Amino acid sequence: MNAHFPEPDDASERRHISPLVCYQVDQLPPYNATFFERAKTNMRKIDEVMVAPRDASTFRVPAGFFFRIKSVEGSQVGDLNLWNANAIEERFFSGKTRQLQATHVSTGDRLWSTMPGLRPMATITADTLDWYGWDEDGGGVHDVIGTRCDPYTNFMLNGVDYHYCCHSNLTRALAQELDISLSDAEPHIHDVMNVFMCTGFTLDTHQYFMKASPVRPGDYIEFFAEIDLLGALSACPGGNCGSSHSDDQTPCYPLLVEIFETLPEDLTGWQSPPPNGYDRSHGVN
Repeated sequence: MNAHFPEPDDASERRHISPLVCYQVDQLPPYNATFFERAKTNMRKIDEVMVAPRDASTFRVPAGFFFRIKSVEGSQVGDLNLWNANAIEERFFSGKTRQLQATHVSTGDRLWSTMPGLRPMATITADTLDWYGWDEDGGGVHDVIGTRCDPYTNFMLNGVDYHYCCHSNLTRALAQELDISLSDAEPHIHDVMNVFMCTGFTLDTHQYFMKASPVRPGDYIEFFAEIDLLGALSACPGGNCGSSHSDDQTPCYPLLVEIFETLPEDLTGWQSPPPNGYDRSHGVN
């Protein structure tokens, strides 16, 4: 960013004002690792969905069950959308998740839904890449800052139609799942959680960057479904996002989604979170 105006005399003083974390989250229930470990005591895999490279698939997870996204053949990132399975107008809200959790999420973080529901949709309960932390470039894994590769931006920048961007993959998958048209499905596609993707902002220009994901076959991230979920996952055409964003030359691999059933007695004391309690009057009596 180039400055066009001279610095004021108190520029240094203004820059050195201490930052404040915008949302104090102390009143939110803390992550209860003991409960989630107990909930997994007797869990049993009941279904799996293999997501083909450069494509997307849907899956459903009842409230109180777990699901995992797993690397199975090669280093590959995925773009995740989540909806309330009973009302898809309520969907994953990456912006609020970013504000309440962080730019990159891992074990103990919650994925939040859009307003007016604004409640946890899923809680991350295991992450084999949690060792990565932050690298020297400021990069981390599993971001909620990117959107998703899409054919509109690709056309604007490159002047070609490319139909296997994550946005299009997710659109096709949702349309097939709900038996609706592409035009009806597309408005429900939303900003994603970039699973396994390693991203950050450059230290000099603060531009969004990606680098080769550290994910390897056998790595997984695990979620607990706080509400009934409909999910869609795209195996990104960028592969591990270490070289390209959307093309047919980058090596790409499938991703596996596994669904795990739990026993009611292992969920004692838990209940699915209700929609947000705000009265929605917006100041009008």
